[in-house]
Amino acid sequence: MKDRRARGCLEGAVALAAALALAWPGAAHTGDRGTIKIATQSPLSGELADLGEGIKLSAQLAMERLKGPVESAGFRVELAPFDDQAEPHVGVANAKIMIGDGTILAVIGHLTSAVALPASEVYREADLVMISPAATDPLITSRGLPNVNRVCGRDDAQGVAAAEFAARTLKVRSAYVVHSADRHGAAIAQAFREAADRLGLKVLGFDATDGPNTGPILTAIGAARPALVFFGGTYDQAVLAFRQARERTIRAEFLASSGPDSPEALPRTVGGAAGTHYTTVVGPVEAYPRAGEFAGAYRRRFGREPGRFAAQAYDATAVGLRALAAAIRAAGGRMPTRAAVAEAVRSVKHRGITGAIEFDENGDLRSAGYFLYRVASDDPASRGDDRAVGRLEIPGSPPRK
Repeated sequence: MKDRRARGCLEGAVALAAALALAWPGAAHTGDRGTIKIATQSPLSGELADLGEGIKLSAQLAMERLKGPVESAGFRVELAPFDDQAEPHVGVANAKIMIGDGTILAVIGHLTSAVALPASEVYREADLVMISPAATDPLITSRGLPNVNRVCGRDDAQGVAAAEFAARTLKVRSAYVVHSADRHGAAIAQAFREAADRLGLKVLGFDATDGPNTGPILTAIGAARPALVFFGGTYDQAVLAFRQARERTIRAEFLASSGPDSPEALPRTVGGAAGTHYTTVVGPVEAYPRAGEFAGAYRRRFGREPGRFAAQAYDATAVGLRALAAAIRAAGGRMPTRAAVAEAVRSVKHRGITGAIEFDENGDLRSAGYFLYRVASDDPASRGDDRAVGRLEIPGSPPRK
């Protein structure tokens, strides 16, 4: 039934695209009015190439399926993939090339926040809209840039989700919070603490760690005897801390803020993960009931499995195409400005394969999905066996004090 509903939804999307195409009065033949490009920026080489390639291929699939309304207005639609190598300086150099090409009207990317932050500053110079499927740093959107958006959750909201899971799914009443001594970990941990206060979850301690020497913190945790130890930071850091806690025979639930498929940290072979929990802004494609038909089409088209963030990249591209069509209509069928496309993106309301997509004033989703998983094994090759134990929808911009 789920596959049937998903197939029906995408068939409806194709029908909608056809209807929109027919709605163009006096539509020109495809290509009469020039070329519009949608660029992707993601790592196509290096350690994160599998995830980055998935973003590119998903954008390609979305364009092949959903470009009808733009082409019916008389424009050719092309994909322009760029390899940012997960390196900020490469992403910035690519961004400068992009803004010099007037036919590029939207960018789908980036995978990592470290690249998205500086590259988005370059896009801002030219009003070039960016829709990220994976960058989770709060600064991506909290700068208030009108051309920057994302179709995934953000780190500080992930802290809120973790507190909700702790209180309502794991049903613990006390927690000790540890975080990496950087902006990433601190933002998640602070959001967790604020949400815990609202939920009546007592925080018994709040400490930062800047390396493997967690001895004093573990001593404090042992004395406090919390029901949960929460770690805000990357997954490999969290697992190391949890392993050391277990060696000290600390008996508690263990919850990490970022899963092993976080784009900012590759899973590593670190013993001690089994039985712990982690939150993540993205689930495997099967976690999204409406994405089943997409997954089948992706396999048929590319002969490979869609990885994490592939479905988000498909949705990001669908949003970009809808915004382009709306901006062309508003321009009377002429080539729209980049600023007009960026404005149109913020107005899109789209029922995507990962859920409802509607942006707030910052470019965050008004409601983003977060998952809770229980780790099945210490072996990273067994990540597919991890068990989903909860999903929450959290407002894109977390509540402030």
